Amino acid sequence: MRYAIYFTPEHDDPLCRIAAGWLGRDAFGGATIPARAHGELSAAEVAFHTAAARRYGFHATLKAPFRLADRVSEKMLVDAVDDFATATVPFDIPRLKLAQIDGFFALVPADELPELDSFAAEVVKAFEPHRAPLTDAELARRNPDALSPQECRYLSQWGYPYVFDAFRFHMTLSGRVATEEAPRVRAAIEQCLGNVLDRPVPVAGIAIFVEPTTGAPFEVLSYHALGKQAERKTA
Repeated sequence: MRYAIYFTPEHDDPLCRIAAGWLGRDAFGGATIPARAHGELSAAEVAFHTAAARRYGFHATLKAPFRLADRVSEKMLVDAVDDFATATVPFDIPRLKLAQIDGFFALVPADELPELDSFAAEVVKAFEPHRAPLTDAELARRNPDALSPQECRYLSQWGYPYVFDAFRFHMTLSGRVATEEAPRVRAAIEQCLGNVLDRPVPVAGIAIFVEPTTGAPFEVLSYHALGKQAERKTA
């Protein structure tokens, strides 16, 4: 079993609902949603292009999936995330935009946001004591030969290569898309999103996602609102 600490909007947030509909699965509870045609893409094409992202649910990675360290229980992790969330002040991402990163489509901040980068770095550091070291097989799956020396050091020390100055906030909406297919996929995502990106996105909570068995879809275990009045919501 693996856990991850992700940012996702609250379940009833319009962006969360629309993104779950596009991906074909709601990470809050794990319900599947039949694919729909968008733009020039048929329902089958939408299902194909979202297959890789569907397993993880709509999220932005803060602390990448990890096994619990020895003598760390699920309750200990939940309590620690509760404490962290209660002590963290919520903030807004002024605007997200659709971009293509390394071939896949994702929502990214329209402008640099140091507050967001600092928040992500604090999450990485705060929950490191809860993470079991990567096995040799887990290290190999990260394809370290393709990483920069700094990314390799991050992978070895923190269990994920894209942290701190290598961090890129992104909320994945597709698998890798071929160059010739990208305009159709972009247009379909834009049609699905409508005007939901015209407003700020509150960073008002963090969620613990869980992968019950290897290769199983990730689901929200618990959602933790940020701020001193936070109340944990369990999926």
